[in-house]
Amino acid sequence: MKRRDFIQQTASATALATIGGLTLPSFTLLKKETKITILHTNDVHSHIDPFGPEDGRNPNKGGVARRATLVQAIRNENPNTLLLDAGDIFQGTPYFNYYGGELEFKLMSKLKYDAATIGNHDFDNGIDGLYAQLPHAEFDFLSANYDFSNTILDTHVKPYKVFNKNGIKIGVFGLGIMLDGLVLKNLYKETIYLDPTEIAQDMSRILKEEEHCDLIICLSHLGYHYSEYSERPSDLKLAASTKNIDLIIGGHTHTFLHKPTITKNAEGKNVLVNQVGCYGINLGRIDFFFDSNRNKTANGTSIIV
Repeated sequence: MKRRDFIQQTASATALATIGGLTLPSFTLLKKETKITILHTNDVHSHIDPFGPEDGRNPNKGGVARRATLVQAIRNENPNTLLLDAGDIFQGTPYFNYYGGELEFKLMSKLKYDAATIGNHDFDNGIDGLYAQLPHAEFDFLSANYDFSNTILDTHVKPYKVFNKNGIKIGVFGLGIMLDGLVLKNLYKETIYLDPTEIAQDMSRILKEEEHCDLIICLSHLGYHYSEYSERPSDLKLAASTKNIDLIIGGHTHTFLHKPTITKNAEGKNVLVNQVGCYGINLGRIDFFFDSNRNKTANGTSIIV
């Protein structure tokens, strides 16, 4: 091997371990690795068009068409890709006021989203309004801690879903924030909120031990972190209180992270926590690399749309 090639290969492997590797594979196993790409959004809030050049904060950023082009380019690079959303799809522009969520779901279907969880603003037209738009969504809604059994959404929302990409089993489950105090009771009706930490422990156990998933992802609309409300559930608290979860994709707090936060779970193992702000300005990307023994490494970034 030429010295230059050896240096480049060594630098690449070192970056993989440093950025957020969960386990460091050997050089020989790297040759047989399987790459799984996770793309994600959160709190898009009905922002269909890009921000204009005159916008003071986000000029020429965002827009569904640009996101679609970016997503397709990444899928062309790696067919083993999932596209996920962490909630608050609705509310924020006249598109929602006029179309009631139909346009948002139709466009997400065009982008071939694989799954989404439910945010508090997705109840802004009531649970009946959300239900009315479901025929336009060609992807699954996942929420394990909202009990919809006494509502019109009963059987229309799944607690989790398992995807298989090139032999790698990926389990994804959803969690929602407490609706009381954020959403009027007459909008969410008989929806029952269940403790997200207890549900996450149960979901991750099922996905690990019963579904035999190699990668477990939580789609969370709990919020990244609350310094002033120490008792409130958050993504960082969830990561520390559970095991088996590899990645928490968050929403609600509109937290802009340039790359995933690496934190420890209840067993002292690494968990990645990521969130990409709001309004479709960024697209989250996390690449997982599996060797032939299912050991995995990961790195991630936030891509400006």
